[in-house]
Amino acid sequence: MSFFPASLENLIDKFASLPGIGRKSAQRLAFHVLSLPEAEAYSFADAITDARRNVHTCRVCQNLTEGELCSICASDRRDHSTICVVSEPRDVLSIERGREYNGTYHVLHGVLSPMSHVGPDDIRIKELLHRVAEEDVSEVIMATNPDTEGEATAMYLSRLLKPFQIRVTRLAYGIPVGSNLEFADDATLNRAIEGRTEM
Repeated sequence: MSFFPASLENLIDKFASLPGIGRKSAQRLAFHVLSLPEAEAYSFADAITDARRNVHTCRVCQNLTEGELCSICASDRRDHSTICVVSEPRDVLSIERGREYNGTYHVLHGVLSPMSHVGPDDIRIKELLHRVAEEDVSEVIMATNPDTEGEATAMYLSRLLKPFQIRVTRLAYGIPVGSNLEFADDATLNRAIEGRTEM
């Protein structure tokens, strides 16, 4: 038996369906939305529908954009011979925050995951291969997460890219800056030793 009106229950259910939002957080969000002034609530709803209507993938890199090309692909200041392959659009923001990388990106919109029934045709692999074949690409950097699915995806892509005779690299992994060795797990320490560089 529900204590809330059906429309409020529906709103709570919609918030609860979002990743990382539990039932209690969904209730808090729903009550917050109801407490907003009417104009603000409609503005919030309009922002969702506008984003859903106007945001789509860049025809080159598959990142999210409102135009035909995203700002990175459209920029003549970026190194278009280097492509950094990431799993999700939010990964682009993570790398851009460092202000060190000046190449372009390719967003897969997922990773290979046989357990979740995600295969090569379910993510943007064909678009990457087309770019490498058609553009003057010298390096592809695999920047998928260092988990089982991310590693499998990187290995699969590196095999597909081998015939193009370009440099395929993987992000280095190791000890985070500012942390202590005693808190690092075995796998992280092993990766750090394997990926050591000359000083």
